Amino acid sequence: MPSNPSSLSATQREERMMTKLAKSESIETVDDMSDEYYDHLTNLMVQQADSELAGGFGYVPWIMKAPTTEEMLVVSNIVRDEVRHARAMYRLLEDAKFGVDDWVDKMDFTFRVDDSENLGDKRASSDKRVNIFYYPIESWADFVMFNFLMDRGAGHQLEDVKVSTYGPWRREIDRIFKEELTHVAHGDFWVKKLALNPATKPEIQAALDRWWPRVMAIFGRPGSRKNKRYRELGLKKRDNNDVREFFAKEVREKAETWGLTMPQWIPDWQKVPEDSVIPG
Repeated sequence: MPSNPSSLSATQREERMMTKLAKSESIETVDDMSDEYYDHLTNLMVQQADSELAGGFGYVPWIMKAPTTEEMLVVSNIVRDEVRHARAMYRLLEDAKFGVDDWVDKMDFTFRVDDSENLGDKRASSDKRVNIFYYPIESWADFVMFNFLMDRGAGHQLEDVKVSTYGPWRREIDRIFKEELTHVAHGDFWVKKLALNPATKPEIQAALDRWWPRVMAIFGRPGSRKNKRYRELGLKKRDNNDVREFFAKEVREKAETWGLTMPQWIPDWQKVPEDSVIPG
């Protein structure tokens, strides 16, 4: 990430920031930020911007493959929203003097891994997208399950930004969040519809089995030092695992009501390495 472009000294910016945070005031410009705050903020905003853009690109084929003309319009509107969200975030980054055009030109947001690949919590390329956006969407059941899970997961993460100490981001999230809720409702409608139909229940169950481990990995490891520092700076308010558990509870309640079976998920950090298992 680039260094803070402020004309003020590092000491001046640190003092200004600490004064504002102590008074529960918003951080509004790069002159209000320490180098550390700037680095963490731009990292988080690039993650969101890249994810929005990669997500929108991944949805594009489903405009043409949607089952009805009405759904073609709905999916095209979702794509428009995601690209608009990306542009809104890149605009905030431009205001923070981040080289957006150079960054985007270097990245391939259409890149996807093979569907059989298991990334865990790792990225597959040099962009900052949440790694679930590296997986391809192969069917309509895949599309709506992704919509049901990932848009909901993103919404739970964006809840923290609604109280962020960085004012411009916090205000933009209020606008983005309202549109994300309509995407979540679309996913709910279709997953319920496919789950309650005996003819389509197996394929939506298979989609849940495929996407559940992937989406559970997006929230990050519990008790991470970086997340703790985000919270100290007011860039987040909850531990990664608290967000994940709230999300998982909501999904489980809906899925089980519709007759779906929740897959087991064992995080990478709880798995026992094969070479540490004593043969029986």
